[in-house]
Amino acid sequence: MVSYSTVMISTTVGRIFCVFMLIMAANVVGHPNGLSPGVYQHSCPNALSIVKSVVEKAVEKEARMAASLLRLHFHDCFVQGCDGSVLLDDTPTFRGEKTAVPNNNSIRGFDVVDQIKSELEKECPGVVSCADILAIAARDSVVLSGGPEWSVMLGRRDSRSASLSGANQNIPAPNSTLQTLITKFKLQGLNQVDLVALSGGHTIGHSRCTSFRQRLYGKPNLIMEQSYSTGLKSQCPRSGGDNILSNLDVGSPTKFDSHYFQNLQNFKGLLISDEELYANQKDSPNYLTRAVVSAYAKNEKMFFEQFAESMVKMGNIKPLVGNRGEIRKNCGRINLK
Repeated sequence: MVSYSTVMISTTVGRIFCVFMLIMAANVVGHPNGLSPGVYQHSCPNALSIVKSVVEKAVEKEARMAASLLRLHFHDCFVQGCDGSVLLDDTPTFRGEKTAVPNNNSIRGFDVVDQIKSELEKECPGVVSCADILAIAARDSVVLSGGPEWSVMLGRRDSRSASLSGANQNIPAPNSTLQTLITKFKLQGLNQVDLVALSGGHTIGHSRCTSFRQRLYGKPNLIMEQSYSTGLKSQCPRSGGDNILSNLDVGSPTKFDSHYFQNLQNFKGLLISDEELYANQKDSPNYLTRAVVSAYAKNEKMFFEQFAESMVKMGNIKPLVGNRGEIRKNCGRINLK
């Protein structure tokens, strides 16, 4: 049980109580009918080990891939639910989500997912969904980076549709304000604790210059530590160089830890949406993210536990189960009838 002493905030006892209760509420995770960790126990008993093996090799080859696979699951679940729609390719008669503004030139790792699917189809054809592959690969990526482990709820089926407009509207942008972040997470059934915990996924990975340029050269409404800002400006010019990469976590970009939250306290959040969680707070009980950031910065174990809970909760967003959807043979296209 989380004690009050773990929540580092200099505010009223009432706000401390609100943060405490919100963290407790976030730990209550619902399991939709049809999802279970043991779905493939008999139909494809080697499914989890196959996914893990492919992810291990991919991350060993390129550490950045762990963050990329984690992001794929996130971007999938925020559009139509966790249904594998983010993986669908465009065709002359079909428009997928890959070219949406939040995804274009940003999400990656499709080749790894395709390799996993290929291996699973050899072992147990037509059994494991692409949506479940994303959920398992995200968990394995976090564990391989030193983060927490959790039992992945399984049994999702794959969508036969995608939503370009949904991807453009629902996935939070890197320059989102705190209120926008809270609203977009709330629409998915996720609260402020989930928002902060899942944002902690930025403890690994990189971001493109185009995603944080506004933080460097735009209206300075958020504090950025001066030497950190100077270093980033030397890498990311005012114009051009859109695809130049910088670490999301300046201290340990390949290790899943709580340094991300310590960075925010030191005003070294790379993205506007990162620093908004801590720096741009209003005197309102509606904004509790600063307190949660402070708690996780001090207590990594608390962060790990909540990240795992919030990942399960996110994975429960509108799954297709039962006779809904399909099990794709190829993750990039729907099955031919």
